[in-house]
Amino acid sequence: MRTPLIDRRDFLRAAGVGFAAAMAPSAWAKTLAADAVFATAFVKRDGGFGAAVLSEAGKVLHAIDLPDRGHEVTFDPLSKRSVVFARQPGTFAVVFDHTGRDAPQTIASIAGRHFFGHGVFSPDGALLYATENDFDNAAGVVGVYDARAKFSRIGEFPTYGVGPHDLLLLGDGRTIAVANGGIETHPDYGRAELNIATMKPSYVLIDRVTGDLIEKHELPASLHQLSIRHMDADPSGTVWFGCQYRGPGTDRPLLVGRALRGKELQLLDMPQEVLSGFRNYIGSVAANPNAATVAVSSPEGNSLVVIDAASGRVVSSSALVEVCGLAPDGSGFMATTGAGEIIEGSGATRSEPDYVWDNHMLRIEQA
Repeated sequence: MRTPLIDRRDFLRAAGVGFAAAMAPSAWAKTLAADAVFATAFVKRDGGFGAAVLSEAGKVLHAIDLPDRGHEVTFDPLSKRSVVFARQPGTFAVVFDHTGRDAPQTIASIAGRHFFGHGVFSPDGALLYATENDFDNAAGVVGVYDARAKFSRIGEFPTYGVGPHDLLLLGDGRTIAVANGGIETHPDYGRAELNIATMKPSYVLIDRVTGDLIEKHELPASLHQLSIRHMDADPSGTVWFGCQYRGPGTDRPLLVGRALRGKELQLLDMPQEVLSGFRNYIGSVAANPNAATVAVSSPEGNSLVVIDAASGRVVSSSALVEVCGLAPDGSGFMATTGAGEIIEGSGATRSEPDYVWDNHMLRIEQA
């Protein structure tokens, strides 16, 4: 049975009916603070899983254990708490502070749902939104959690698609963008993909207060196996997305695109040698407001590519073994790899002897 949507009056109270007068500025409008740090999930070389907070130089400042593999970390700058989500089809998310003063808190998914690995806080830090799978109904939902009441789950709203993965809170503080990957899964079958022949990915905009659909965009029918997965936004409000192709391995579809409100999705043309290097898989997307660039990574293709946000032109392409995690760093990007390397924006490289790094990296501004 589908869990009922949150009562609209309760939702409005929790979200704050007066929030429009105090909307959070876009993350792009903020200057990247000099004391910013990074957060990422990791796998221990000697077994086990965790999440870590890193310094500007990539040194581990604080780490917590996780019961299984993590995926993305999201951060609330008001409470100074982060949440790391389990990799799909995981059933946990862990809340932690960066100093270790407070014991981590585990959020368990409810019956009939599992996490898809991504989430975001509301601008006032009161609510946490997480992409989830209503697996018995093959439907995507966004679970809503009250961050001021021990992260109790207070409702959900649909993503208007199947297999939601990444989500972003856009600059107006109210609109959530969701990448519906289009792939049906069920925990009874692990990570098996059950509908490759009929999958239908989409990019949607949703009102986080009402749960109403604002816009929905699908790729052409010929690209119905191009799963939209990860996103970031640039200063113009353009949302950049990366895809993973589930069609024939000999195909070479375009894998990086951009979305603007009110317009159709646009896939970015790239030189064939760059596109081939991705091996039909984009693992992470990150934008750098200081440099007006966007980076995409492919751990399958051992490839990191930087794009000029204004023109869409490829600025650089680098070969890095199992590169995936990305975050803006100065005029460049910090990158992490499944081989355990940390590459700073300056190009300096270091390796932590105890860890190999998971798929994503978050840059955090500390007050």
